[in-house]
Amino acid sequence: MVHSFRACLLLFAIIILASNVSYTRASVKSGNKIKSATFLSPKFVLGPGSVENRFYRNVDFPKGHIGIKNFKAEVIDDTGNPVPLHETYLHHWLVSRYYQRLDVVETNHEQKFKESDHISARNSGLCQNGILDQYFGLGSETRKTASHIPDPYAIEIGNPAEIPVGYEERWMLNVHAIDTRGAEDRLGCTECRCDLYNITVSEWGRPLRPDYKGGLLCCYDHTQCKVKQGFQGTRRSLYLRYTMEWVEWDSDIIPVKIFIFDVTDTGKRLNGSTGYGPENGCQVEYDIKPCSSSDTAVNECVDVRRTNFTLPTAGYLIYGVAHQHTGGIGSTLYGKDGRVICNSLPIYGEGKEAGNEAGYIVGMSTCYPEPGSIQITAGEKLVLESNYRRDQKHTGVMGLFYILIADRTPNRTSLLQAPIHLHVDMKGSTYAAAIIALFGMAIAVAVTVHSRLKKWRGEGYQPMLA
Repeated sequence: MVHSFRACLLLFAIIILASNVSYTRASVKSGNKIKSATFLSPKFVLGPGSVENRFYRNVDFPKGHIGIKNFKAEVIDDTGNPVPLHETYLHHWLVSRYYQRLDVVETNHEQKFKESDHISARNSGLCQNGILDQYFGLGSETRKTASHIPDPYAIEIGNPAEIPVGYEERWMLNVHAIDTRGAEDRLGCTECRCDLYNITVSEWGRPLRPDYKGGLLCCYDHTQCKVKQGFQGTRRSLYLRYTMEWVEWDSDIIPVKIFIFDVTDTGKRLNGSTGYGPENGCQVEYDIKPCSSSDTAVNECVDVRRTNFTLPTAGYLIYGVAHQHTGGIGSTLYGKDGRVICNSLPIYGEGKEAGNEAGYIVGMSTCYPEPGSIQITAGEKLVLESNYRRDQKHTGVMGLFYILIADRTPNRTSLLQAPIHLHVDMKGSTYAAAIIALFGMAIAVAVTVHSRLKKWRGEGYQPMLA
């Protein structure tokens, strides 16, 4: 009885001491450990002002029926060091899923395929086919944007029941990077201003419309932005390093659907139409005109873009984040009657080191609502708003919004049976020391309480124990 009582005291003390430590409950089985792996993209070589925008097929990716829990990426050099944005600007990286015919032999990452050789396995988003169909992707904000998926949720991939007979699930990586070392106009290069690239036709040889001043059509693969006369800089080998976390799929995991919204979406769709064009809804990018003195007096020099749409199915919000370019000041997704579903704000850097580059968006705030707290009903009108400063002209900016939706919430039984994971904002030896100190304090409290109980017993007190 005495030993049981001491154990209860110790457990109670630990709970009291840990009451200020944040935690989450995992609904995946305790034996289903999170796995992690880091991969490199194929090498790409950039010199001052040059551009890389390539699509690599069949890139390294975890195999099997699994649930993706996290995906992080960044540009590194050939020694493994992170490359700052003011040297190589990461316009975006995207990872898309597709099914490839098993009888097709791949000879390199950039091989051209017949349309019949592969089937796109896009996300659940609303844009036209071929646009914003990626599973993962960010831009300059990638280093400081949270991307983990909380338990018990995950992105399901590799389900044999979903893979067509005679095909294999594979992944494509798109990396769009711009070397701005020695650039005449670094911001202009990152915003793909056509005059800085001396571009008047698209990469497919079609003339650009007269009012197109900058954007993706002017900074395609192997284009060159203007650099200062006489500037000398070496060409260097770079890679996109991406790290993934996943678990083996089981019945306790709740799958999430990926939706990507675009503030330029007009809702227009032509039967069978794909890609960019005024006949399609999602234009992906738009320009910001500088404000006049009268504009400043009225709206404080802010460009506000809005669009509305509805989700085809109901669900619960698990995660949300916006994607904006330099000049962005935040984006909000609204639901019925103006309720805020998620508000995502940019984090601007303040220094020179990778991950804190002054003048660049180095992160976006994210939304992780309590499970079941934010529900989107089928057919509910949603409004997406994207805000930019208008203190100067911007070309090719974006107003995208990523959300993860689950069709159900965890049941109470699975939560009670789930292990508790403590999260302490410490690393390495500091973390270990904190754990040791925590248990030391718990033991000390337990001993003190026990000694006082012994004293009380000696004085005739009988504590009431349940």
